[in-house]
Amino acid sequence: MTKLNWGLIGGGEGSQIGPAHRLGAQADGLFRFAAGALDHNPEAGKAYACDLGVAEDRAYGDWKEMLDKESQRTDRVDLVTIATPNSTHFEITRAFLEAGFNVLCEKPLTMTVAEAREIVRIATDKNAVCAVNYCYSAYPMVRHIRAMIARGDLGKIRLVITNFSHGHHADAADLDNPRVRWRYDPELAGVSAQFADCGIHALHLASFVTADEIATLSADFASCIEERKLEDDAMINYRTEQGIVGRLWTSSVAIGRQHGLELQVFGEKGGLRWFQEQPNQVYWQPLNGSTEILEKGADNLTEDANRLSRVVVGSPEGFPMAVANIYFDLAAVLNAKKAGIEPDKSATYYPTAGDGLRSMAAIFAAVQSANNQGAWVDARPPA
Repeated sequence: MTKLNWGLIGGGEGSQIGPAHRLGAQADGLFRFAAGALDHNPEAGKAYACDLGVAEDRAYGDWKEMLDKESQRTDRVDLVTIATPNSTHFEITRAFLEAGFNVLCEKPLTMTVAEAREIVRIATDKNAVCAVNYCYSAYPMVRHIRAMIARGDLGKIRLVITNFSHGHHADAADLDNPRVRWRYDPELAGVSAQFADCGIHALHLASFVTADEIATLSADFASCIEERKLEDDAMINYRTEQGIVGRLWTSSVAIGRQHGLELQVFGEKGGLRWFQEQPNQVYWQPLNGSTEILEKGADNLTEDANRLSRVVVGSPEGFPMAVANIYFDLAAVLNAKKAGIEPDKSATYYPTAGDGLRSMAAIFAAVQSANNQGAWVDARPPA
C-alpha cells in the first residue's frame, strides 16, 4: 500500500480520543500525520501539532484554515479525522466532503437524522469515503464472530444481548464537572446522553455481527441522578429486519462496572459471548456441546480475524489497535480507489455514514419511545 496523508481535527492535548487516533492511524505505517487543527485555541493547537511532528505550514489554527489551505495543495490529505465535540461534527464533515475529502468522523455522526441523511447524500454524490468510528466492530474476534454467523455456525440467529454499562458518572458531586456535565446537556450532547454515547456502540455491534438492521424498538430511559436533563441509564428492546430479538442495557451509574461492553449471540445451533475487557477470547458453545474458548491469533480463525491481528496468540492488542484496524481498512479502500480496483471485501466492513444515519434514527426513535412510556416505534431512517 502507498503511504497516505492523514489530517486530524480536534483530539488535542488532554483529549481522551486523540491519542487513540494518532496511534491507530500510524500503527501500520499506512498513514503519515501530515496536517492538523487540534485545539479550539489556535496557538495551542499549532504548537501541539508541531510537537507531534506536523510541519509548521500544516499546523493550522482551526478547521476552516485547514480546509482552505489543504484544498490548494497537490499533496493534500487523503483522509481527515474529525474528533471534535458532537455539535460540530455535521458542519465540519459536510464542509470537507463537499470539498472532495474522505472523512472519518467520531460518533455520533451528527445531531439529527436530517443532518445524517445530508452527509450520506453528499458522500454519495462526491464518491467520497465517509466512515464513523464505531471501532469496537474492528476487534479481530468481533470480525471472527461476524464470519461465524455468516457461514452458518450458529444457524438462524434468535437472540442478541448487548450491554455497555459503567459507573464512572455515578457520583452526584460531578454534576458541575465540565468533563461530565456536557454529556447530559441537550445543547451539547443532543437529545440523548448515555444511549447516544455508549449504548449506540452496543446497538451497532449487534447489527454488525448479524449483518441485520434494527427495525423497531421500545425504550425506557432513566435519570438516576435526578438533576440531569438527559438519561444516565437506558434499556432498549428491539426487533431486527430478519426478526431477531434484541436486548440492550446501557448505564453510566453502574458502580463496579468499568468499561462494560459485552456481546452475546444465541442461534439454533449454538451461542457465543465476547467481552471488550477480555477481547482476545470468544466463548463458543455448540448445541449439546461443551464450551470452547476461541483465541485471537490461533490457527483456526477466519481470515477476517487474522488480517487484523498483529501479535502472536495470547498477546492482547486492545482499544488503540481496534481503532488502528479501522484505519487499516480505510487505507486498503483508499488505495484501491486510487488504483481504480475493488478493495478486499473484508476491508469494506468499516462503519460507514449509512451506519451513522441508522444510529441517529435509532437514537431519536428511542427518545420518542421513552417519552411515550416505552411504546414500540419504527427505528429505521425515513426512506
